[in-house]
Amino acid sequence: HPIVTVVRRPMDDGAEYFGPYMGSIRPALKLLRRIFPFDYSLPTGNNYDRASLHTHLGLSPRIESGKTTLAEYKINLRKLAAYLKGDRIKLEKSLEREMRVASKAKDYEKAARKRDQLNGLRNLHKQIVFGDKELFDISKDQALSGLKDLLNLPDIPRRIEGYDISHQSGTNNVASMVVFTDGISDKAQYRKFKMLLPGNDDFGHMREVISRRFSGKNLEQWAKPDLVLVDGGKGQLHAAIGALDQMDLRLPMIGLAKRHETIIVPTQKGLEEVVLPKSSHVLKLLQRVRDESHRFAVSYHTTLKRKANTVSILEDIPGIGPATRKNLIRKFGSIRGVMQARQVELEKTIGAKKATVLKQYLRPEKINANACKDD
Repeated sequence: HPIVTVVRRPMDDGAEYFGPYMGSIRPALKLLRRIFPFDYSLPTGNNYDRASLHTHLGLSPRIESGKTTLAEYKINLRKLAAYLKGDRIKLEKSLEREMRVASKAKDYEKAARKRDQLNGLRNLHKQIVFGDKELFDISKDQALSGLKDLLNLPDIPRRIEGYDISHQSGTNNVASMVVFTDGISDKAQYRKFKMLLPGNDDFGHMREVISRRFSGKNLEQWAKPDLVLVDGGKGQLHAAIGALDQMDLRLPMIGLAKRHETIIVPTQKGLEEVVLPKSSHVLKLLQRVRDESHRFAVSYHTTLKRKANTVSILEDIPGIGPATRKNLIRKFGSIRGVMQARQVELEKTIGAKKATVLKQYLRPEKINANACKDD
C-alpha cells in the first residue's frame, strides 16, 4: 500500500510529490499523522501480519491487522494530500458533511471519527506553522529584498524565472520554465519545451531553451523577468548568458549549483561563487525556484517517456496501426489500461479480430518485463 516519505528532491519514480516547504516538514507530518494515519514504511518478513507499535498508538492505518481496508486508507491519503495542497477549508467542509451523513445514518462510530479528524485539523491550524501565510510573507519579502542587495538590482525582482533540463541518456530531452511572482509560484505562467537538439548536451539544451524563450514572439507575449535562475553551475550559466548575448539582451541571470548549494553570479571578473548560510531567506527562495523547475522538467520528461514506451510496445503488434493505437490510448488512457481492459471492451473499440491479436501480445509478463526495464 502507499506510504509517505520525506525527500530533499523529487525523483522520476512515478510518486506524487508535494512542496517544496520551508524548514522541516516532519513536525507537521507528526501531527497530521494523528488525524490521517499513514505508514512511513511497509512491514517486512514475519511482521507483516502483526500489529505494529504505531498501530496501537493510532498512527498507522492498521492494514496489516485488517482494521482498515486499502480503499479506506487511500481515501484517507487523498484527504492528507488535499491538506498538503492547501485545501484545508474545503477539506473541513467535506469532513463536516461526512460527519452529518454518518450521524443521520446512526453510524455513530464513523461520525465520531470524522468529528475527531475535524477537530484535529482545526487544532493543527492553531498549533503549527505549516505554510503559515504571515511567516511565509516575512520570509519571501526578506528574500526578495536580499536578492536585490546581493545582485545590486535596481528594483525588487518581482518576476523570477527558473530553468532546468531533464532527459534520460540523451532521450526525451525537455526543458522547464517556472515563474515565481513576488516570491510565490505562478503556475499559470509555467512553460515547457521539447528540445530540438538531440543527444546528451546540457549546455546546448540550456542555450536552446533560453534562445527560444527570449525569441521575438515569446518576448512580446510573455512578461520580461526581473531575474533568471538556471539550475546548474558555471557551465550551464555560461551557456545561458551566451544565448542572451547572441540576441543582444541583458538580463540579471544567476545559477544555483546543486552540490554545495552555491550561487553563481556574473561579475566583471567572470562567474563567481557566493556561499550563503543554509538559514538564509535568499537561499531558501532560490532553492524553492530551483526545486520547482526541476520537478516540472522531470514531470514533463516522464510524460514523454511513458508515451514513447506506450507507442513502442503497440508498434510491435501486427495489425495495430497508428489510427488503432491512437484510438486505444484515447479510450483506455495508457498501455496498462489497455492491458487491463476486458476482451469485450477491446472488441467494441477495435473489433474482435484485432482485440484477439492484441490480447495475445499484451500478456502481463511482457508488460512487467518492460516495466522492469523502464525502472
